Amino acid sequence: MKTIKYGVVVICFLLSITFSSNVEAQCSMCTLNAENSVQHGNHQGKNLNKGILYLLAMPYLAVGLIGFIWYKKYRKKDILVDVKDGKLID
Repeated sequence: MKTIKYGVVVICFLLSITFSSNVEAQCSMCTLNAENSVQHGNHQGKNLNKGILYLLAMPYLAVGLIGFIWYKKYRKKDILVDVKDGKLID
């Protein structure tokens, strides 16, 4: 059963990579304004797409950091296993 689940996940991942298209992280109006400003000599709009992707990544990084701190705080550190000497099964 595990191999079937693993296979389905791998196939879905490969299909999503194969049939994906290039996208921009901004609306068409922002793209048009940025391209026009760069053509007219304004260099401030050059990295607009990178800035939008940066802003998009911040919530995911914050949630990941909170999850990592939660994992570190609540994982079990000292587990005492008390096994007596001798046979376990008679």
